[in-house]
Amino acid sequence: MKFLYPFLIFPLLCFTLSSAGAEQTNVLFIICDDLNCDIGSYGHPQVKTPNIDRLAERGVRFDNAHCQYALCGPSRASFLTGLYPDQTLIHRNAIYLREHLPNVTSLPQLFKENGYFSTRIGKLYHYNVPRHIGTSGHDDPYSWNFTINPRGRDVEDEDKIFSLIPGNFGGTLSWLAANGTDEEQTDGVIAAAAVAELERYKKEDRPFFLAVGLFRPHTPYVAPKKYFDLYPLEDIVVPSVPEGYEETLPAPALKSIRRKKDQIGLEDRLARQAIQSYYASITFADAQVGKVLDALEATGLNENTVVVFTSDHGYHMGEHGHWQKTTLFENATRVPLIIAAPETKAAGQISTSPTEMLDIYPTLAELCDLEAPAYLSGVSLAPVLEDASAAPRDSALSQYETGYSLRTDRYRYTEWGEKGVDGKELYDRQTDPEELINLARRKADENLIGKLAGQLHDRIADAKAVPEGLQQLRFENIRRVRR
Repeated sequence: MKFLYPFLIFPLLCFTLSSAGAEQTNVLFIICDDLNCDIGSYGHPQVKTPNIDRLAERGVRFDNAHCQYALCGPSRASFLTGLYPDQTLIHRNAIYLREHLPNVTSLPQLFKENGYFSTRIGKLYHYNVPRHIGTSGHDDPYSWNFTINPRGRDVEDEDKIFSLIPGNFGGTLSWLAANGTDEEQTDGVIAAAAVAELERYKKEDRPFFLAVGLFRPHTPYVAPKKYFDLYPLEDIVVPSVPEGYEETLPAPALKSIRRKKDQIGLEDRLARQAIQSYYASITFADAQVGKVLDALEATGLNENTVVVFTSDHGYHMGEHGHWQKTTLFENATRVPLIIAAPETKAAGQISTSPTEMLDIYPTLAELCDLEAPAYLSGVSLAPVLEDASAAPRDSALSQYETGYSLRTDRYRYTEWGEKGVDGKELYDRQTDPEELINLARRKADENLIGKLAGQLHDRIADAKAVPEGLQQLRFENIRRVRR
C-alpha cells in the first residue's frame, strides 16, 4: 500500500530568496504529541529513544520544564504566543487562536515577518486526533508561508484499532500493532516531507523556520509491530497507589484523576498493553525524529540551525491511578525540552532550573537575533545554553480548570479555587518524587505553605495581566460583535 501526497508540489509564492540565508540562524522545531519524559536521556530504564538522546548530547536537556496547561489546545496556543492561558483566553480545545487574540504575533509568524520561510508539517496548533489528520485542524494560517497535512495508513486502519470504548480513539486508550512500514504511517510521511524541505532549503539557500509536528504517541497508539516487540508485556510495570490515597486529595484534584470512568482500575493485562503500546509509539516517533536529524546533518544545515525538541504536555500512564493528561501532577505538566544551538557551550549538560514552555519563544528570538514582541510573558533560556547552572526563573506555573500549581526546584504547591478555597496540595519532591504524600494539612509546614502561597498568588496575578498592545476578545465580546 502506498500513500503519496502532493506536498512536493510547491505553490507559487511571493518570496525573495535571501542571499544571506547561510549567515542567518535557522530553526527546526520538532514536537511530539502527548509525550511525557519516558525517554532514554531522561533516565527511563526501558524506553528506547536513541535519536532524541543524541540530540540531547549536543544540546541542553531541561529537566524541570513544564507546560502551562496540560491539554493540547491551551498548551500549544500558550507556547506559540509566549503567553499564559489566562492571557490567550484559551482553556479548552477546538479554539482558533485569533478568536481571542486577533492581532497577536505567533512564534512562527515572527520569523515569517523577518524574512524566514515558515513551514508547518503536521500538528502544531490543535488538531482532533485522529479525526483531523490530513487536514489543517485548528491551525493559524497567519503563522506560515507553507503548510503540509500528511495522512497515512494509520487513518485508513482505524477499523483495526482496539479501543476501551469501541469506535472512540482520541480521548480513549486505544492501540494497534500495525502491519506495514514506518513510511506508510502519518508520522513517516511527515518525516519524509521534512527531509524534502530541508534538502530544498539547502539548495535554495533559504533561511527557514521549519515546524515538524508528529502525531505520536497520542492515542490511538499506532506503530508498526516491530516497535511493540521491543517491549514484552512481562517486562511492563504498572504503577500503583497506596491505600487511602484518594482521601488525601482535594475534591477538584480527585476529579481530575477520576474523570475518565472507563479507565479507572484497568485489568492488569489491559494496563500492560496500554503501556506497551505507548512505549512502542514513542520509539516509533523517535525513529522519525532521527530521519529529520539525519537530513539536517547530511545537508550541513545543522551548523547553522537551532533545534528544539519538545511535547505539548506530559502524560499519565497509570500514575495516581490515572491515564492520559489534564491534571496538575508532575506526570501531566512536565515535558521533555531539548534545545541545541550552534556552538552551544553547555552541550550535553542538564538544566534543573524551573522552566516554562512559553520561554521557548523569547529564547528562539534571541538566538536568531530577532526582536520579540514586548508583551511576551516568557523569559529567554539563552543563558542556560552558555551555562547550564543559570536560572532565568525560580518557579514554573501551570493551571488546569480552577487549579494553579507552582513548581519550584524542590516543591509542588497547588491551590484549587480562589486562594485555595477548594483545597490545597503540597508535595516535597525531594522525599516524595511520585507526589503521593500531600503535606498541605500538616501544621509543621504552615510557614512553607504561606511562603509558597504568596509566590503562587504573585505568579497568578502576572499570568492574568492583559498583554500590552494586544486585543483580547472574550466570547461575550464576540457574541456582541456578531449581533
